[in-house]
Amino acid sequence: MPKRLPQQRRGKGGSVFRSPGHRFKGATAIRKYDHVEKNGVLNGVVKDIYHDPGKDSPMLLVHYENNEIMSYPAPLGIKVGDKVQSGAKAEPNLGTIMPLSSIPEGTIIYCIENKPGSGAKFVRTSGATARVIAHDPKGVIVQMPSRRNIIFKPDCRAVIGRIAGGGRKEKPFVKAVNKRRARQARGKKHSKVTASTRNAIDHPHGGGGARNKKNKSVSRRAPPGAKVGSISPKRTGRKRGKK
Repeated sequence: MPKRLPQQRRGKGGSVFRSPGHRFKGATAIRKYDHVEKNGVLNGVVKDIYHDPGKDSPMLLVHYENNEIMSYPAPLGIKVGDKVQSGAKAEPNLGTIMPLSSIPEGTIIYCIENKPGSGAKFVRTSGATARVIAHDPKGVIVQMPSRRNIIFKPDCRAVIGRIAGGGRKEKPFVKAVNKRRARQARGKKHSKVTASTRNAIDHPHGGGGARNKKNKSVSRRAPPGAKVGSISPKRTGRKRGKK
């Protein structure tokens, strides 16, 4: 008899397992890699710091003097009304976007590009930070949050500062159901129980305990609730070695 199985519930795509993309306010974006970014500087003002359900950290809304609007993770300590800059000749202040070649050694950065003009790809989660270690003829050496050193091209850009919201992981789950819901919201499996140890009403392989010797082979034409186990296998049984 068909059963209501966990994989049926997940496959249906209910609200528990579906991403709430309709509530997301936008992607992380820094300015395009144009002539101003290569040779000049562009001034901007922080208009708002808001929360995006699709992000772990607070988001920064910046209005530039050429009427462009950009949004990227807010650095710790910035506030509405502060001035930020973007470009090769910008000052290395909090929230400024600069190429790695112009950033002094020892500066804390985030939202690093993997190649010039690619946009923020590395170090984007709340509380994360990287550090410029040295300027080498091969490129700029950056220490990542994992303590691993990576060499980037000098023209790759980054944002100066540490991403806000670093206390996110310090909040306790308090009870197990909160941890289970957090894993479900990310589409991850949790507390899987073997089918043969379940009751007969919960799974086609359940019932009988260790004495359950039901064949796992299932026809391809079986109803969805019963299509579990080996679906139309070519062979079953243990493979024996050649003598």
